[in-house]
Amino acid sequence: MSYTPNLKTKYTEVVIPQMQAKFAYVNVMEIPKLEKICLNQGVGIAVNDKKLIDSAIDEMSRISGQKAQATYSRKDISNFKLRAKMPIGARVTLRKNGMFEFLERLISIALPRVRDFQGLAVKGFDGRGNFTMGITEQIIFPEIDIDKTNRISGMDITFVTNAKTDEECLELLRAFGLPFKKN
Repeated sequence: MSYTPNLKTKYTEVVIPQMQAKFAYVNVMEIPKLEKICLNQGVGIAVNDKKLIDSAIDEMSRISGQKAQATYSRKDISNFKLRAKMPIGARVTLRKNGMFEFLERLISIALPRVRDFQGLAVKGFDGRGNFTMGITEQIIFPEIDIDKTNRISGMDITFVTNAKTDEECLELLRAFGLPFKKN
């Protein structure tokens, strides 16, 4: 017997019929789906301290449940003491079951721990059916031990869908349970 994440089951049983009823899709293959979730954390002050990159990679790996990789600068910028190919961030791309598990932890555990949380702003859409949100503190995730963190830093989370419009993407993410602000 194989394991299926709860949100994946919810997608097939609840979200697909809900989206088909709202947008009147003719074919089931037209219904938008979540393709991947990308986590990105920039560590700009890592130019001075290389251990910050290692701790960022470790934290991102613990948050996502998948090994994070370092991102490198593309060119020299002398004002920031930055050289080409220096590590300046960490990133992870989640797909399939790992993506659904992360989304469930984000919705049910991490977002309720944000101080004064009013909901996600709907201005994070890119016009092509993708949504990006920013988190100011990585300590909202229970995998992070507050006592062992060097510094509090934020991250960007991008939800990549195959939706054609932002309205379809918004409805898809709402159906999954992401709490958006009411207009």
